[in-house]
Amino acid sequence: MKRDDDILLISCYELGHQPISLASPAARLKSEGYKVSVVDAAIEPVPEDIVRRAGFIGISVPMHTAMRVGMDLSRRIRNLNPGAHLCFYGLYATLNAEYLLSHGAESVIGGEFEQPLCDLVGRLCADVPSAAATNPVSCGSSASAGVPASAADPASAGGAALARRAAATTNNALAGGASAAPNLSRQTWLVPDRDTLPGLKRYAQLDNGIELLPAGYAETTRGCLHTCLHCPITPVYNGRFFAVPADVVLADVEQQVRMGARHITFGDPDFLNGPTHVLRILRRMSEAHPGLTFDFTTKIEHILQHPSFFPEARDLGGIFVVSAVESVSDLVLERLRKGHTRDDVVRALAILRDADLPMRPSLVAFTPWTTLDDYLDLLDFVEVHELVDHIDPVQYTIRLLVPPGSALLDEPDTRSWIGALDEAGFTYTWRHGDARMDRLHQRVSRLVEEADASGEERDNRRVFHRIRCLAAEAAGVEAPAERPFHDIPLKRRRIPRLTEAWFC
Repeated sequence: MKRDDDILLISCYELGHQPISLASPAARLKSEGYKVSVVDAAIEPVPEDIVRRAGFIGISVPMHTAMRVGMDLSRRIRNLNPGAHLCFYGLYATLNAEYLLSHGAESVIGGEFEQPLCDLVGRLCADVPSAAATNPVSCGSSASAGVPASAADPASAGGAALARRAAATTNNALAGGASAAPNLSRQTWLVPDRDTLPGLKRYAQLDNGIELLPAGYAETTRGCLHTCLHCPITPVYNGRFFAVPADVVLADVEQQVRMGARHITFGDPDFLNGPTHVLRILRRMSEAHPGLTFDFTTKIEHILQHPSFFPEARDLGGIFVVSAVESVSDLVLERLRKGHTRDDVVRALAILRDADLPMRPSLVAFTPWTTLDDYLDLLDFVEVHELVDHIDPVQYTIRLLVPPGSALLDEPDTRSWIGALDEAGFTYTWRHGDARMDRLHQRVSRLVEEADASGEERDNRRVFHRIRCLAAEAAGVEAPAERPFHDIPLKRRRIPRLTEAWFC
C-alpha cells in the first residue's frame, strides 16, 4: 500500500443515525494526511469505482446488523478489488474475529479503534512486512505488532433494511487459537469529520408529536462500567469505560447543529456512567444552543441512584430516556445480571414521571427463562403503567442473542439450554423448553413485520392489542378487551420518539 492510496471506510447500519464510526476514524486518518472516502451503505450504494481504487477498505461493525450486512458486502468487495487490505473494526469485530479472519478478512480491530486503525494504515504504507495474507491476526493496542483484522463490501441500502431483522453474535478468538484482545488503551480524541457524510435529513428524525425534526448523534463515553451477562459490550470492555473530552463532544454537537440538527441522541451505552461529566456537557450545550433537545440511555439502577439529575436534565432539553428494562420477571433479570428488580422499574418510572421525562424501555422479551405467564405479565405491566405508547412494537419480538464471546457462556447452567453455534449467523442457537414460546415469538415477529410494512406500527396501541391477543391465544386464556382511545390520558398519547425503531 502507498501513502497516497485511497482509504475507504464503510458503515452498514447504526440504528438510523449518521455513523460516528465513519466520522471519528475519518478525522484521525485525515489528520495524518491520508485520502479518505466514507460510505454509509445503509442509505446509499457503495460506488464500484471507489472500491476498485482503494488500497485499504475498513468496514465498521458496532452491532449485529452491521456484521450481517458487512459479510455480504465483503464478498462483492473481494470480487471488485482483491488486492485491497480488508479490515473489520468495532465491537463485533472483536467478538467475531475467528470467523472474520477465516472468511476473507485480513485484520480486525476492536475496542477503541481510531488510533489502531491509523497505526495499521501507517504500517501498511511503510511497507512493514506483514503476515496478514497467510497468518491474519487481530490487534488490540496501538503498540501491537500484529495487523488488525477486517472485511468489507459494497451493497445497496435495501440489504441493510432486510438485515435489520436478522439475529446476531460474535467470536473473540484469533485464527491460531490466541485471544483477540480489544484495544483498551486511552487515546487522544479528535472532533468527528462529518463533512462528506449524507445529510441529517436522510437519517432518523425526532417525532415530537407535532413535527419531524432532524436529529444528530453524539457520544460522551465509550464502554460501560457494568457487566450485564447478555450485553456484547461486556466481553470487550469488561467493565471499563472511557470519557470523551467535553470540548470534543460539544464541537461535534455544534457542527451537527450547523447541519440542521434540532435534537441530539446521546448514544453512550450508559449516559450516567459519568454523571458529573455529562451534566457539565449538558449545561454548556443548553447555553450554546437554547431549544436543542436530547435523549439518552441509562440503567434503571442509575435512575434510582441519581434522582436529582433528571429534573435538571429535563430543564436542559431532555425529552425522553431509554432504559434497558429487558424484563419484569425477577428471575430473568437475575439471570441477565441486570442489577435491578421489577420493583426498581416501578420506582424508576415514578422518578422519571415526576421529572416529566418519559421512559422508553427496551426489552429482551424472549429468553430461555421467560415463561408464557411472564410474557402475559409483561404486557399487563405495560398496560397498567401506561407504557403502550412508550414502546415500539419491535421490542416485543426481541429474542436473546448469545455471541460466542458472551459472558452467558460462563454461567454453570448455560449448557442446559444452549444449542449449536451458527457461525454464519453470528450466534448460538437455542430453543425454549416450552414450544409455545418459540411459536409465539414467530407469530409476534410476523405480526410486527407486517405492521411495519403497512405503516400500522405507528399505531402502537392497535399493534399492542393484537400482540396481547396472540399471547392470550397461546396460553389458552381470554384476551383483555381493547382499551377505548378516549380513556387514554391525553398527555400520554404522543410520546417523543425517533422515527427509526430500535433494532440490534
